[in-house]
Amino acid sequence: MALAGCGAPAQAGAGANRLRLAFDSDPQCIDGQQMGNNTALTVARQLTDSLTDQDPESGAIVPWLAASWRVSADSKTFDFTLRDGVRFSDGTRFTAESVKENLEGIAGLSAKAQLGSTYLAGLSKVTAHGEHRVTVAFSAPNAQFLQATSTMTLGMYSHATLQRSPEQRCAGRIEGTGPFTVGRYTPGDGVSLERRAGYDWPSSRALHVGPAHVDGVDIGIVPESSVRTGSLSAGDIDVDTAVQQQDEEALEASDFTIAARANPGLVYSLMPNEKNAILADADVRRAIGAAVDRPELAAVLSHHQAPATSLLAKSTPGYRDHSAQLAHDPARAAALLERAGWRADPATGMRSRNGTPLRLSVRYWQTAPFIELVAQQLREVGIDLQLKKSTLAETTAARAAGDYDLEFSNLTRADPDIVRTLFDARGRNINQRAPGRVEELLNASAAQPDQRRRGAQVDGAVTELLTAGHAIPLVELSGVMSVRPGVRDLDFDASSRLQLYDTSLAAAGAQAPTSMRAPAAPQAADSRAAAAHEGSRP
Repeated sequence: MALAGCGAPAQAGAGANRLRLAFDSDPQCIDGQQMGNNTALTVARQLTDSLTDQDPESGAIVPWLAASWRVSADSKTFDFTLRDGVRFSDGTRFTAESVKENLEGIAGLSAKAQLGSTYLAGLSKVTAHGEHRVTVAFSAPNAQFLQATSTMTLGMYSHATLQRSPEQRCAGRIEGTGPFTVGRYTPGDGVSLERRAGYDWPSSRALHVGPAHVDGVDIGIVPESSVRTGSLSAGDIDVDTAVQQQDEEALEASDFTIAARANPGLVYSLMPNEKNAILADADVRRAIGAAVDRPELAAVLSHHQAPATSLLAKSTPGYRDHSAQLAHDPARAAALLERAGWRADPATGMRSRNGTPLRLSVRYWQTAPFIELVAQQLREVGIDLQLKKSTLAETTAARAAGDYDLEFSNLTRADPDIVRTLFDARGRNINQRAPGRVEELLNASAAQPDQRRRGAQVDGAVTELLTAGHAIPLVELSGVMSVRPGVRDLDFDASSRLQLYDTSLAAAGAQAPTSMRAPAAPQAADSRAAAAHEGSRP
């Protein structure tokens, strides 16, 4: 869903027509080609555009910088015809050569491109045919690539931007094709974005053509939920992007609008590092999954969130219900641990084997109170789960070094190939395990152009992952925001990240409520962007 309203944007005085947001955590880096966290990608989404866009309701891929495209029958070759007249914010032209340079640059970033390197795995050749046509070829079938072109991860940057170091780009030295530019980024403090004059090539999903409605966007980093709520009530911010469950009732009883959309992709889960001697045992991993009482987690969740029913969220194309596999069964958990040799202390109930306690740790940076309840549930079957709250940077560094017992995270993408991104043992391999049946199914899905069959193959991999305890789903994530009256057309994209191009503010003193925009089929806001694309294969 998207927040919306009708009418022209406010004609406010200088500096008054700025949208003010509060994040609960720092992006760490605002280069969307490198980072994968939601705050970073929300900022980056405003700075540049993608070849395609994805309709949040239907999942259909629709035109943006590419007016049309064709996909080969074997899903190895993707041919795009580009829009004319697009320019980067440094004034240079966007051409087929720009696409070639960006895709090759992302592939060249390797592991620094946390998501893009997986989207472009097997990239063989990018060929520019003049200025407005480009062909992207892969060495193996890559059915997920078309949807990947709609993500900020494969957004387009200028030649000058791509010549800079990854660190310079993280710090905001970025020129994209988008409706805003970076005014300032101060880590730990905030980001300011400025409206770009002359912008005239929005997605075919957009509601208007021309520059953004607001003069700029000011984003503050405010970790404390009470401070964000107070700032919203005082009129110091327009949007709290991370409303906590305990604040929802009071906000809903006021004039503020609660906006939420379920994040597609991988739900919040625990992923065991199977190089850990304890977690190498499938019985221990399965016991952890059986010990988790997911319905009980609802007690500390927003009513906009839900306990997990699969490894994929319900809003993900290809989702299948795996509730039966995720049933709470403490007796089974105890039996599995006994079979693995972990004996319970009669006095404390905590388990050990040969003098070694059954103790595991999970490092996390997110605001996720339900993880504390999960630790209590595991204690009930004798597992001591130690919670280590740290920063995003510390968590990322530990993950890169393989220094973790259980990874706690989610990953957002409106395509089932997100499973391959995280679990493929020949790729990111979050479990640190050897390839097997999971990889066979995921590789088959990457070569499958038929979406129904592709979904079934991914679901087969999900079944294998759950059965072996390679993944322990917990909660479906929804971004829950609170918005003051008068903010119009605050839009969620298909990945549930904010798109601020259409957003406007009511004039000072106006009592314009925030209303909901009814879901609609994709409509071309600009006839120049409405060129028919090839939905069928040649």
